[in-house]
Amino acid sequence: MFEDVVVVQSAVSAFNNAALATPGFMWVALLSLPLFGLAAFYGNDFLARFGWTKDNFVSRSGLAVAVLTLLWVVLFGGNYAVLRDGVSVLPFMTAAIVFLTSLFVGSHLREFALPRFKELNRSKKTVAVLCMFAWLAMLGGSDLHAWWGPILQIGAFVAGVFMGRAGRAAMRPIAGTVLIMMMVATAMLMQPEFFRFGQLGDLSPLHLISLMGLGIFAMAVVVLYNVKPCGRIHRSAFIKLKWMVRFIVALAMVLFAMTESVPVFLGGLAAVLILFAMSVWHADSVPEDLGWYMFAGMLVMFGVITTMPAITALGVVGWLNASNGGFWRKTRFLL
Repeated sequence: MFEDVVVVQSAVSAFNNAALATPGFMWVALLSLPLFGLAAFYGNDFLARFGWTKDNFVSRSGLAVAVLTLLWVVLFGGNYAVLRDGVSVLPFMTAAIVFLTSLFVGSHLREFALPRFKELNRSKKTVAVLCMFAWLAMLGGSDLHAWWGPILQIGAFVAGVFMGRAGRAAMRPIAGTVLIMMMVATAMLMQPEFFRFGQLGDLSPLHLISLMGLGIFAMAVVVLYNVKPCGRIHRSAFIKLKWMVRFIVALAMVLFAMTESVPVFLGGLAAVLILFAMSVWHADSVPEDLGWYMFAGMLVMFGVITTMPAITALGVVGWLNASNGGFWRKTRFLL
């Protein structure tokens, strides 16, 4: 009765039932509705105080997502020493997220004038050194399942910052943001209990719909910012091809709901990408603000599933900054 395995399995079962019955990420989003209302009314004025404009909103939002995701994966992920260590690749996945976010941040730090360490006085040097040691300690402490865990995390961060600073150009904000979000979504689907998203699989429809919604918005962003409309595909062939891809997308969604499989999730998103790319390539023109809508929707969904209301608030501000309404009317041709 009091064996370690029985105790751990009982605890996991209890946490699993609680997580599925009360999805914490959705309750955090609902409780944050007053914050989102304030963002809708005063968000532009608040961001303008820090130099945000419509021209730099996408780039600065991408940088904010990278910084907050780096802090989130280090501080919020946690390590409970009950992970499936024998089969899990999560330490390498979290290291990849740390590397990618630090690479993104490091590549954009060149745009900001950072003070040189030699120019600081003694007290500021002391504070800077203490802050750096504290950050490295938290970074190393985020993975203590093996002796090489802290080395992997700290090495990923240092390599990302130095490679980002040494690169010839800053990382593209849209591509980098989408890549970070998709990597986080994949990691959460691989081992949801690590990120407090769920417990050991068997996720509820609300969990699965939220992940798929994030992926659909992300694929739309990739297509709308990279594929140009040119009206090339003949209409009869386009209709047949589109129905075929629609069937594949629907089948992938059903299989994903049944299996919660990462390959099925990624394959379904690849089919969605093809569907959207065909629609845009066949069209004669695309509404200019549609990509903006999709980017804002992606921010909202990512902030909800990761329980980061600040990112969701940025998405709300971006959505309201779109030039005109009629989101559904403009989006229907993609489907």
